[in-house]
Amino acid sequence: MAEPGSEVADVVVVGFGAAGACAAIEAVEASDASGGEAKVLVLDRFSGGGASAVSGGVVYAGGGTEQQRAAGVTDSVEAMYEYLRLEVGDVVSERTLRRFCAESPEMITWLERNGVPFEGSLCPYKTSYPNDDYYLYYSGSESAGGFRDAAKPAPRGHRAKGPGTSGKLLFAKLAKSARRRGVRVLPQTTVKRLRTDERGAVTGLLVRTLRDAPVWVRTAHRLLGRYAAKPGIYVPALRKALHRRAESLERRYARDLEITARRGVVLSAGGFIANRELVREHAPAYRGGLALGTSADDGSGIGLGVAAGGATAWMHRISAWRFITPPSAFLGGVLVDAHGRRIIDESRYGAAIGEKLITEHDGKGWLLIDDAIAAQAGRDARRQSQWFQWLQALYLLRRGRVSARSVAEVARRAGVDPDGLAATVAEYHAGGADPAGKPDEFVQPLRTPPFSLIDVSVKPNLGYPCPMLTLGGLVVDEDTGQVRGADGRGITGLYAAGRSAVGICSRSYVSGLSLADCVFSGRRAGRSGALAQRVLDKNENVF
Repeated sequence: MAEPGSEVADVVVVGFGAAGACAAIEAVEASDASGGEAKVLVLDRFSGGGASAVSGGVVYAGGGTEQQRAAGVTDSVEAMYEYLRLEVGDVVSERTLRRFCAESPEMITWLERNGVPFEGSLCPYKTSYPNDDYYLYYSGSESAGGFRDAAKPAPRGHRAKGPGTSGKLLFAKLAKSARRRGVRVLPQTTVKRLRTDERGAVTGLLVRTLRDAPVWVRTAHRLLGRYAAKPGIYVPALRKALHRRAESLERRYARDLEITARRGVVLSAGGFIANRELVREHAPAYRGGLALGTSADDGSGIGLGVAAGGATAWMHRISAWRFITPPSAFLGGVLVDAHGRRIIDESRYGAAIGEKLITEHDGKGWLLIDDAIAAQAGRDARRQSQWFQWLQALYLLRRGRVSARSVAEVARRAGVDPDGLAATVAEYHAGGADPAGKPDEFVQPLRTPPFSLIDVSVKPNLGYPCPMLTLGGLVVDEDTGQVRGADGRGITGLYAAGRSAVGICSRSYVSGLSLADCVFSGRRAGRSGALAQRVLDKNENVF
């Protein structure tokens, strides 16, 4: 029997976001399929959801999903693979990426079986995130210059069907499915360290939990966590203040609890974008953006794995989203730096634009448009946008831009080199293929005054924030999700998933690829943990 102040489970999942929920569900399913029974316990610092619940709820999938077919879209596993290989590079092996693509349609079906709704309503315009009329869209750089030449473009952004940003809905459905399958969730619990035996195998955890705290304490802690996530995500000072209050409650009322994991521990506690010290250490250039996630995205899950001997990789990779759509009319503009030089094909995904701005142009950029584009943008902004996108478009069209009758004058007013901008515009109008590779359908001559330069620089700006999330994490075995040490050997009993681990999106992110990797890696880790050799005697009582 488990002693007082202790718990025993077969699989313990640390972090209850999309990756953790998928790991828990798959652990139960895999155990059932093998004729056994796995008792699964999920721990979460707050009440679950994490960055997944504040996301757009987009899952990157293709190769012929039911939603693509319903929209009349022809896609293939090979086309999906050829595109993603350009984005993913060598962050995972060719075999793993091909498996991810091949299993992609089944992944959507699996999510639907667990209650997540999708729909094949195809967005007819290029956007960073569709309004509530559409749930399938081009969510990356599939149709941008260069990429369309390597692989046939197809819309693969599958947005969970729900109003607004639907990450909250996606997580709620997964959480409900996990609980329905008997997964036990212990919220308001912080893992202090992993327990290991003399061989280095992970056998359990020491946690601090508010489980037995007074009701008012747990209620206050839950509300603090909720509002620190949203709206605290947009107001960092508010998030910091609320998080400190939550920590104060934890210090005063939390109690120690020993948890034994008979088969394995899955670390799925998110990335480290909320840990400014780690960001400064690994990616010092990425300091002017908005931390996309919750205050629990502090790298603690990665830290637990490192303390147990795990290796990390790609910790320097951060995705910074500088979207210039909606409205889609802005794609006709020309993106330049302080010297007036062209930065990138404007039809590229927002993370590619953000990376260029930060790593090559000191985070500074301006979008040059003419009056025709400005007028079209004004007409399209509301109907193409979610409410927050509309407010950002209004900011850009009003406070974020300067205008003048000539290109030279608008350059001087914005602080951009006039000669450099004039040369860029002349090259843009020279005819033939666009110098930056922008496809013809997005190229629009800039000839109608007044001309405007819209400031799209990456800097703290509530009116036009630049969301960021970390992409690196613990190195894992690509077949099992088992955490690996610096010597390449697996750590017995320890697995990782989601943004706590290196995965499909750890080199380059497009919308939906992180959630898709959470499903892919979460299921992998949960399945491996459930089927692993038991660490303790199988007859020991659980819970």
